[in-house]
Parts: sequence; structure tokens; C-alpha cells
Amino acid sequence: MTDDIVSLRRILRQCRTIAIVGLSADWHRPSNFVGKYLQQHGYRIVPVNPRYDSILGERCFAKLEDIPHPVDMVDVFRKTADVLPIARSAVAIGAKCLWQQIGVLNDEADALARAAGLDAVMDRCVKIEHARLFGGLHWAGVNTRVVSARRPV
Repeated sequence: MTDDIVSLRRILRQCRTIAIVGLSADWHRPSNFVGKYLQQHGYRIVPVNPRYDSILGERCFAKLEDIPHPVDMVDVFRKTADVLPIARSAVAIGAKCLWQQIGVLNDEADALARAAGLDAVMDRCVKIEHARLFGGLHWAGVNTRVVSARRPV
């Protein structure tokens, strides 16, 4: 599994088009929050969920193979048991990275992606890692550029 800082930064810099499998249109769902965050930070998101026509202003696709343009990363918000076919699809469409969100750890899918030459990340959140590695992580979600345990007066 890719989990070193240098590799995660490289992935987040190079993978600018992200297919989010399991993206929800419900604003209170973690996948929606992540998709919105990524949009706000210059990423192109591609929703993959057969239940919707569009999410966050983007056309939604039923499956990865339906996407008519290249995808750099496949970010998975599905149960661990559902990831292997998604990994196969990620390889088939020529994605560069398979990213399994927090709580999603399918070793077989990870191995398949790696064997095909993809970067593979498990049990991590794209939003959290982006904020942590590029300076946006703070208790209120705002980068204050202050490193201190004291609250500002």
C-alpha cells in the first residue's frame, strides 16, 4: 500500500481527474463532502453512481466504463467486498491510481491494481490527506498558518 508522504503528494499532484465511485447526492454524506472539497481545490470530479443523473453539477455515470474521457484516480466509497470489480474496471479504463477510502481495505483489489501498474492507497481519505499534505487541515477546516496550541486572542 502506498502510504508515504512523498508518494501521496505525488499522487494528489498528478491525479487531477477523480472518478468517485459511490458519490452520494446527499449533502451530509462523507462522499459528497469529499467531492465538494476536491472541486473547490481544482480537481475535476466524475460521479459514479447509477442512482443519479448528476451530482455536484457534474454528469453522473452508472459505471467507470461509461466515462467518455480519461480518469486519473478512482476513489472508492463502497463496501470492501465491492472493491475488486471496481479495481478491475479501474485497470480497464487506464486509471493511474485506485484509492480506497477510510474503512475500505480490499487486499485483493490492492494487489490487482499494483500488478497492473497503478498506485494503490487503502484506508485513507483523499480530502484528509490533501488537507494534511497541502496545508489545509485545522480543527475548523481552515488553514490559519499558525502552529500553536493556543487559540488566537
